[in-house]
Amino acid sequence: MWQRVQTLYLLLATGLVAALFFCTKAGDVPYTEYWPYLVLLIVTAFLQVMATTTWKHRIFQMRTAVLSAIILIAFQGWLVYDFIASGNDPAFKITAVFPIVAAILDFLAARNILADEMMVRSADRLRAAKRKKK
Repeated sequence: MWQRVQTLYLLLATGLVAALFFCTKAGDVPYTEYWPYLVLLIVTAFLQVMATTTWKHRIFQMRTAVLSAIILIAFQGWLVYDFIASGNDPAFKITAVFPIVAAILDFLAARNILADEMMVRSADRLRAAKRKKK
């Protein structure tokens, strides 16, 4: 369902995570040079693509988006720790906030997916009640 707002949120979050593969963090070091960062980026990119493409299974889509958001928040915390722990004064890059923005977009998408699921269940309940009357 490409016309849903949660799909747009997931696409934006996927784009932000994909951009991290090509960007550098503070000190002109690519995110992909440090292998734990690379592993987290690959996992979150995979989860983002799964969440974006599984719109027929709303509960799975919602759980995947939330899991990706949790991993992105942990990744953001790790980036903040590395930023503070580095003794030299590195220049801040805007790409350092991409994980938290993607996590916020994932949570917004999960909230809208849950709203859609509740609407579908309500409609199913009403249809079942109507069939029982006949």
